Amino acid sequence: MNPVHVVLGATGGIGRAVARQLTEAGASVIIAARDSVALDRLAAEIDATPCLFDGTDLASVEEALETAVRKYDRLDGVANCVGSLLLKPAHLTTGPEWDEVIATHLRSSFAAVRAAAPRMRKQGGSIVLISSAAARIGLANHEAIAAAKAGIEGLAKSAAATYANAGVRVNVVAPGLVRTKLTERITGTEAAERASLDLHPLGRLGEADDVARAITWLLDPAQSWVTSQVIGVDGGLGGLKTRPRAR
Repeated sequence: MNPVHVVLGATGGIGRAVARQLTEAGASVIIAARDSVALDRLAAEIDATPCLFDGTDLASVEEALETAVRKYDRLDGVANCVGSLLLKPAHLTTGPEWDEVIATHLRSSFAAVRAAAPRMRKQGGSIVLISSAAARIGLANHEAIAAAKAGIEGLAKSAAATYANAGVRVNVVAPGLVRTKLTERITGTEAAERASLDLHPLGRLGEADDVARAITWLLDPAQSWVTSQVIGVDGGLGGLKTRPRAR
């Protein structure tokens, strides 16, 4: 029987790559997003089931996962790829901006765990959340996003402990800077790209497929002995300190 996976935030750069890799591997995939046009286009492209949803609404996330259960009578994996990008120092971040970052990242991750775990109790399963290298190291102007991502890592570890006896695994992938539409304004000039490259010891920025491969690996039932892990897919950003490369 093919595994059944739900990709939340599937029309973003990383979510799209995850959904594509899963369908290419033969999984049955529900893709959920709030942009109906992009969602339907992706569904037709990769042969997945579309589901319109709001990642910050607990009931909407419940419904997206229930769509998988209704259609396939099981749920094996959930990847929460819902995200946004706010780069501002704390004193310039407004209350609504802070609330939006926390809702988009942390609340959506909590909603994913809350909805997925009970639906996986019968056969076990895998939940994968996305953090950031910014939760591990101090990066200027990342206060809101770093706080939300650090919360996701804490959430995952607690949930991994709570649901381990049901065979439900909870893990986190923590990327560095990845080339997507969301990050175009960071890498849009030669100077900005050079500064970003200098932060990554391996000398290049990430691609969506780099991160997606780690997510799909964690979703795979073959990794049934992996839980409560935060895996950096970041070009060395989160764990190494090197001098800028000569140019």
